[in-house]
Amino acid sequence: MSDSSFSRRHFIGTSSLAALSGSLFTGVSSVKAQSAVKAATTGTLEPLNRFPRMMQDWLVTEVRASEARGNAKRAELKTKADAEAYVKSVQKRIRESFGPFPEKTPLNAKVTRVLERDGYRIENIHFESRPKFIVTGNLYLPTNAKGKVPGVIGVCGHSLNGKAETAYQSFAQGLARQGMACFLIDPAGQGERFQYLNEKLGSRLNGGTTEHNQMGNPMLLVGEFLGTWFAWDAIRALDYLLTRPEIDERHIGVTGNSGGGTQTTWLCGLEPRFTMGAPSCFVTTFRRDAENELPQDSEQCPPRVLAFDLDHCDFLAAMAPKPVIIMAQEKDYFDARGSAETYERLKKLYTLLGKPENIALHTGPDPHGYTQPNREAMYRFFGKATGLKMAEAEPAITVEKEADLLCTPQGQVGAMGSRTIMSFTKSKAEAMASKRGKLDLNAVREVLKLPPMPETAPDYRILRSAGNRKHPAKAYCTYAVETEPEVHALVTRLSDETLTSRLPRGLKKAVLYISHHSADAELRDEPLVQELITASPDAAFFACDVRGIGESQPDTCGVNQFLARYGSHYFYAAYSFMLDRPLLGQRVHDVLRIVQVLAEAGHHDIHLVGNGWGALPAAFAALLSPAVKQVTLKHALTSFHELAIHEDQQWPYATMLREVLAHFDLPECYAQLATKNLRQIEPWGAADGMK
Repeated sequence: MSDSSFSRRHFIGTSSLAALSGSLFTGVSSVKAQSAVKAATTGTLEPLNRFPRMMQDWLVTEVRASEARGNAKRAELKTKADAEAYVKSVQKRIRESFGPFPEKTPLNAKVTRVLERDGYRIENIHFESRPKFIVTGNLYLPTNAKGKVPGVIGVCGHSLNGKAETAYQSFAQGLARQGMACFLIDPAGQGERFQYLNEKLGSRLNGGTTEHNQMGNPMLLVGEFLGTWFAWDAIRALDYLLTRPEIDERHIGVTGNSGGGTQTTWLCGLEPRFTMGAPSCFVTTFRRDAENELPQDSEQCPPRVLAFDLDHCDFLAAMAPKPVIIMAQEKDYFDARGSAETYERLKKLYTLLGKPENIALHTGPDPHGYTQPNREAMYRFFGKATGLKMAEAEPAITVEKEADLLCTPQGQVGAMGSRTIMSFTKSKAEAMASKRGKLDLNAVREVLKLPPMPETAPDYRILRSAGNRKHPAKAYCTYAVETEPEVHALVTRLSDETLTSRLPRGLKKAVLYISHHSADAELRDEPLVQELITASPDAAFFACDVRGIGESQPDTCGVNQFLARYGSHYFYAAYSFMLDRPLLGQRVHDVLRIVQVLAEAGHHDIHLVGNGWGALPAAFAALLSPAVKQVTLKHALTSFHELAIHEDQQWPYATMLREVLAHFDLPECYAQLATKNLRQIEPWGAADGMK
């Protein structure tokens, strides 16, 4: 990518991501940063955060466990038959992760312009990958070839201008100048395919990764994955390419860099017609990405992929023993150690299959990008795979003006009436709503992916006092409840008596408040807390931070990056979906385990209160726990349906649940909670979730 483009490389390399324009949560910075500024200017207390690395340690443990299971499977491969069976296994698991593809419909392809150049030409083309969903691309064709030529699908990284980005033009043109065709397409949200158009036909969200997350995150609610949509666009581009008489269907490659390297990797695992692949600046291991705190956007985080024990190597293994070259960079944020580990895993597999020469690794000396050395490595490898003689050095490249590469009259498919991805999400949400039956608590447990509930209450630590926190009681004690191994929810008990030991007994009633951002801060500042204390003087009062909130707010992914577009809250939510353990479900589990602790202490009449982000864990726990007799929800999300149909929804990824709208929605849950005296205070709609 050129240094002038707004790319994912720039985004990741920036120390303050939230400061960039086009943030998903415009104007929102870290909660911790906000609190620190407030504390410094008003003399108030900064919220406590005594477990800032807990979520990172938990995640690394989980990802390492997935990797270990995958490595164990690969270690068992001893024969060619074993290797062949493994290839079929990963193909099946990949398809389960990505979900079904739609039926193929007419492409309605149209060549809108032809640029004649020395030795090649460029055809500007648009087609429909789905009905009324338009894809734009440039087909680079050699004009001096004798007979049919190899074809390559080119997929772009996170460049704002998509296929017009210099590095991507360069590899497409370089292939054409050396005798291969390349069909280079715009991803959704980039180039001519902005999904959030402003009045000037630009992206009102700055395109690229911002658009990807904004449209990709709520897709999960209807069981869709943005990466599947990206892959489908490329597969339909391949369908078009194979209609061309110039193309030799025996030799069909795929390549791309960064986000295009992601797409290339997924496509190697999904489309058997590809005969060779060259992913650049993406392939490493999921463990390295997790350990290095590397967040990625929606299409780069396949749901359940880690639960299926898949790693980057497996997507490439799915096309073994066809030729594949992994291209890395020494100075990349995608860890080159992981690239080498992936190569070694594949080397063993390819050797068992009798084709060790078909797997290669090239590590360039540069930072992230499809630089000339990497492009030249790809040319040589594809040349070897096809029998086509390629030059040692890249031919001279002539960069085309972006305007000359446009495939649409006004430079945006939206101006031609193309549907947006959000419109498909809305339509599917509405179809699901018309088919849903009565609320099924077993379905709630399944969607939340709750683990089996132990019969005994969890153990807890008793934390030493952090001093006078100005809470509305004479004393307090905080308990770190171990809701699962190495994961703690922080529970503060207010009292007029000194509490330094186990939870006191004697009171049947208890109020458990689940915080929005910080129990420590909200005990001082939230009016609802004082109201609850006043209204229930005969009840024990507790306030809780579930995992990743308040006392365990992660300090990962950069300075003050909790709420940034690629910040830590998003990071753990994305990985949780890859583990098939939604973060919201984890937080519900925390609340249920705390309820167990309270019940063990004699509190059998529990009033469960949730505020903001804490409202949903509270609501679901109340549905599932008979110990909860009363429920109060302040600023609770009105419905998942609203998130799915509101293109500017502003709730964190941690709010989403995979395919929830096929089974239930929140109004049905709230209706059932009426039996527990549900009180709703100022519900929040789709645009309110980042307050």
